Amino acid sequence: MTQVTSKVCVVGDFAVGKTSVVERFVTNQFSEKYLSTVGVKIDTKEIDFPALGVSHKLVIWDVAGSDEFGHTEFAYLRGASGYIYVADGTRPSTLAAIEHLHSQITGQYGQTPFVLLVNKRDLSHDWSVSDEYLDAITRAYRNVYLTSAKTGDDVEDAITRLAELIIDNDMQGA
Repeated sequence: MTQVTSKVCVVGDFAVGKTSVVERFVTNQFSEKYLSTVGVKIDTKEIDFPALGVSHKLVIWDVAGSDEFGHTEFAYLRGASGYIYVADGTRPSTLAAIEHLHSQITGQYGQTPFVLLVNKRDLSHDWSVSDEYLDAITRAYRNVYLTSAKTGDDVEDAITRLAELIIDNDMQGA
């Protein structure tokens, strides 16, 4: 099996669940304790794609929450093969932050594969993101997942999809 390694950056506003999403994906665990990420936290996980003959190792950089990137954050993002954008369904402003961050990343590094996770699906009764806004975001960004780091809903599917998009992108560029 061919081994592929890719750097993936997790970005989004403060307290949207970025670290919890990564923890759910990497260890299949969830913690109720909120710990703010300072700088960047790095984890890894391999995903096998037997049909492609590829074992894809994701090196996941969980970047501290922000709605605006500066020089330090751009340094963390350099060399990323893909992005996991995370927003909070109970806070529509976090989706607006994603739109801004995506624009900044694209302006700095060009088009790169990504998925958008609208997190905290387990709190859907508290969501204040309208269905119309979600539909518009889904049309604009295509790979949008309504996730819950707490229950695990769609977290693995979303990040596996990103791994596939990165492989496809690499194969087209080869």
